[in-house]
Amino acid sequence: MKAAFITETGPPENITYGDLPDPSPEGSKVVVTTGAVAVNPVDTYIRNGANYWELPLPFIVGSDVAGTVAAVGPDVTRFQVGDRVWGTNQGFMGRQGTFAEQSAIDECWLYPTPDDVSDEAAAACALVGVTAHLGLFRDAKLQPGESIFVHGGTGGVGSMVVQMAKAAGARVITTGGSDEKCARCLELGAEVAINYKTQDVGEVVKQFAPDGVNVVWETLREPDFETLVALLGERGRLVLMAGRDARPPFPVGPFYVKGCSLHGFVMFKATPDELRACSVDMNRWLSEGRLQPQIAMTLPLSETAAAHRLQEENTLGRAGTLAGKIVLKP
Repeated sequence: MKAAFITETGPPENITYGDLPDPSPEGSKVVVTTGAVAVNPVDTYIRNGANYWELPLPFIVGSDVAGTVAAVGPDVTRFQVGDRVWGTNQGFMGRQGTFAEQSAIDECWLYPTPDDVSDEAAAACALVGVTAHLGLFRDAKLQPGESIFVHGGTGGVGSMVVQMAKAAGARVITTGGSDEKCARCLELGAEVAINYKTQDVGEVVKQFAPDGVNVVWETLREPDFETLVALLGERGRLVLMAGRDARPPFPVGPFYVKGCSLHGFVMFKATPDELRACSVDMNRWLSEGRLQPQIAMTLPLSETAAAHRLQEENTLGRAGTLAGKIVLKP
């Protein structure tokens, strides 16, 4: 089979698109014929060597996949040949990645794809969707009628947070870096979208929630806690999902006197049961049209190196040339 893989961590140029042996279904593993995969910033970090575990070599890059079951191992009970499935959390903790014509994946990391949802949509929503769901509902325990501020509502995770919070009955206020991005935030379900380049974010949030918001979701790698904590109301919850190397000052006093809580997490440490719970809501919302993938472009799988380069330019270099996910197809 064809696959995008590395034999040594490093820059995007280390990715080879070539032949690897076809995977075989062993134990509880399912062989999935790839329909679509999607690039995430974390994929580029792992390729570059920022991981806490030993990579299998050659290492197939990528964590998201959607496709069709081609074969099942003898211990598989949840799927059969011909089923459409999607999954994420591959390429982590020593597991092989997904950017290949086929992948052998343990059935505990796979979920049925609704008939009315495309492989491209399922792949584009996979990792970013479960990340948003875990932070909103497992950790922040967002409730209907509560308010949430999302820092960056058109990004991969941010757009999922906006849509899921809206679907759960919350009031959403978010930011965008242009009038066009703010308009998109409103289309996704935000009640208010702030152009952070031309408007005073703190003042607009105060008008939206005079006593502070219930939840703040931070997407930036270098959080400004002075600003974020000021946006929180009593018993507010602050969710962090990035910034492994960040060491910003923290306003302890204003934080604890309001009885606030801080939640940091990485989705790849979630259990199979926790991720399966995310998939149930995500599948329903995808079928209902309440969760829409944000796809910037679709490329052939052979262009994986170029896709990684473009993702890095926008994640690390803040080029601003990517508004949505990069989806690849064999």
